[in-house]
Amino acid sequence: MTVRQHARRVLWPLVLMGLSIGLLLYRFDIASYLGGGEMLLIGITGLSYFATAWLVSRVLALLLDQTAGRRRPYPRLLKDMIAAVLFLIAFTATVALFLGQGAVGALAGSGIILAVMGFAIRNVVADTLSGIALGVEGPFRIGDWIDIDGLARGKVIEIGWRTTRVLTRDSTYLILPNSEIARLRITNYSAPKPQYRAQVSITLDHTMPIGQARRVMLDAMKTAKLIQQDPAPDVRVLAYEEGGITYTLRYWIARFDHDIDCRDEVYSVVDDALRSAGIIAPHRRIELIRGEPSVRSAASVNVVSPGPESA
Repeated sequence: MTVRQHARRVLWPLVLMGLSIGLLLYRFDIASYLGGGEMLLIGITGLSYFATAWLVSRVLALLLDQTAGRRRPYPRLLKDMIAAVLFLIAFTATVALFLGQGAVGALAGSGIILAVMGFAIRNVVADTLSGIALGVEGPFRIGDWIDIDGLARGKVIEIGWRTTRVLTRDSTYLILPNSEIARLRITNYSAPKPQYRAQVSITLDHTMPIGQARRVMLDAMKTAKLIQQDPAPDVRVLAYEEGGITYTLRYWIARFDHDIDCRDEVYSVVDDALRSAGIIAPHRRIELIRGEPSVRSAASVNVVSPGPESA
């Protein structure tokens, strides 16, 4: 953001602040000239409260934008929350000026009305409070790739007072209530760093020694172009069972949105390497054996597991 844009954001708050300061300095002269008396003086003072709140909120927003320049941007919710608190303070101070000593009694008398309104908008309040909690705790920020358990997976586009907007990898735009997000487990694939380690599993026949299978698959992953080679990928034995030996191929990804392409590449290069080395994954052959109508009334199915010589 340029200096001109920064100046434009604080221009009108500065103008209003300067006007309110001028009115405060000459408030008694203005009141005597216009004949407004005490109410006019209170109005000028209230105007200065709101002008101060507006200017301070804009300055703090600029400071947050400057601080986030080297990292990810702060959510807009945090800036809105700061502005709302400042304007609420200005409003409360102005109301106290108008009501004078009766301010406490007026607030107490409106307690029932506030309770009824709170019950009517309890869902809105729950979403708003959850949004404030998400903004303060910061489990994710705009631009992060997240997985909200059972709800959504995608890139955070906007964090609002009541809702959070997520764009999935297939370009589906989701608007999620903050109260639902706050109750679920959140996995952030972009924090603390955008890179993370993924893995795939492959099961091979017992006839292939573990050392040879590991070497073939590891050499294949070293030829991949999309996954990171530093840290280097590796191969681990996950299970040794009757159906075969299961290997886990672990590799590092630069960003979450590359996950599908990286997995496809790993499977492709490993498959080519295994076929070139003559290593065949265990399989089962299904044969349909049809008997004579007089002997068998229906087709039967035999599952044949090939031995090493037929593999």
